[in-house]
Amino acid sequence: MEVLDTTIANVALPYIAGGLGVSEDEASWVVTTYLVANAVVLTASTFLVKRLGRKTFFVACLSLFTASSVLCAFAWNLQALLLFRVLQGFAGGGMVPVSQSILADSFPPAKRGQAFALFGVAVVVAPVVGPTLGGWLSDNVSWHWCFLINGPVGALAIAAIAVVLRETPAQAEERRRTRSAPGRFDLVGFILVATFLGALELMCDRGLEDDWFGSTFIVSVAIVCGAAFLLMIPWEISRRDPVIDLGMVASRQFGACFLVMLATGAILLATTQFLPELVQQDLGYTATWAGLVLSPGGLVTMAMMFVTGRLLTRIQPRYLIVAGATVIAISMYSLTSVYAGVDFWFLARSRMLLGVGLPLIFLSITAASYDGIAREKIDQASALINVARNTGGSLGIALASNVLVHREQFHQSRLVEGVIPSSVAYQETLRRMAEYFSVQGSLAADVHQQAIDWVGRQVQLQASFLAYMDVFWVLMLVSLAAVPLALSLRKVKLGGEGPAAH
Repeated sequence: MEVLDTTIANVALPYIAGGLGVSEDEASWVVTTYLVANAVVLTASTFLVKRLGRKTFFVACLSLFTASSVLCAFAWNLQALLLFRVLQGFAGGGMVPVSQSILADSFPPAKRGQAFALFGVAVVVAPVVGPTLGGWLSDNVSWHWCFLINGPVGALAIAAIAVVLRETPAQAEERRRTRSAPGRFDLVGFILVATFLGALELMCDRGLEDDWFGSTFIVSVAIVCGAAFLLMIPWEISRRDPVIDLGMVASRQFGACFLVMLATGAILLATTQFLPELVQQDLGYTATWAGLVLSPGGLVTMAMMFVTGRLLTRIQPRYLIVAGATVIAISMYSLTSVYAGVDFWFLARSRMLLGVGLPLIFLSITAASYDGIAREKIDQASALINVARNTGGSLGIALASNVLVHREQFHQSRLVEGVIPSSVAYQETLRRMAEYFSVQGSLAADVHQQAIDWVGRQVQLQASFLAYMDVFWVLMLVSLAAVPLALSLRKVKLGGEGPAAH
């Protein structure tokens, strides 16, 4: 539910704007507020888990998430919807890292890879399902059901967690000891980290629409982001109980995993957003068929999760990450050949190839990042890996959006250079198209203008295809950047056993 809600509202924005009587630009804050709130609360989750206990904290987050989802569906204006989305983002941000910590402690080392594989199906497949489900619900039912759908699922999950999840005596004792410990919440550190992450998310999400540094708002947010980052480092380094352990992030093992997860989040969310956009805008697909292009890749991802879980008991995570990054790079390279005549299965195959690579990286990072992490820092490690995924997704979408817009302008200006009256090819094209429109029954007075308009549309279409090719080239390079990072990882004890497992 939580990961699904990062993408399910994207395709419903026109319906939300119409239903609430606002512009689509204003409605886009429905996505932004969720992402910002999600990023901000991740860093506080570690402290709250220690004070409340994992089960109590998880059920509280799940309850708030479910309630705020239902409230989003019944929001009476945009301001109310944004408030409920902030609450939904806060609750959702706390759920994922603590659920990973619960899994890490609930399963023996030999079965931990399979547990994370099943969990990972939801995390990787949900962003793929989101646009398809959101589009179908908006087209056929109502945009309100993009949020209402969480109600019954959330209620069932709350009941299941209450019945199934049990706190071990060791965990209960650890929680009591933590509560009585003299350490206090690093409020200043939390404010600095939350400000940095929130401003970074805001800048990435709104930058293109607000003309980046041509906008006073974006400049102000960038200054706040930079200042918070510069103040955060010395403050967190000097704290005994920091909200973020910068030493962990700076370590070779965890730091490399953090960076690889940034790249993985960028590729996962950027491709999930821009491939449906490409097929709808340039290939004339409906929202349903655009979602179906992603579906075969989702099925392959689900199957590969379990395969990767098995492989992790025999092969070092670093080699699986290299293999996954290479496969993803090949997938992105195949999409650099996209053109107006490609068929459905060309696009679906590239997505299936991506579905092979993502689990190899995703699960391997999860296994490698916990290596060498003390038990008391597992919750923070989970939170930071999820910060990397969310932040990477925002950075990836921002990067791809900017490449798309600026390269489309570049290619269009270059293509227009050949569309001049003195060009023999241009004149021949106009003559042939005029003949075509004449045969189709157009008036003789209109066929010349129709031919000119057709050429203009073709220039725009080709510029768009070329720009998308550039986007996929960039994502290919992002994927390949993970290879040297993966090779820097040290060997871990296979089967999931390591210091964090004891």
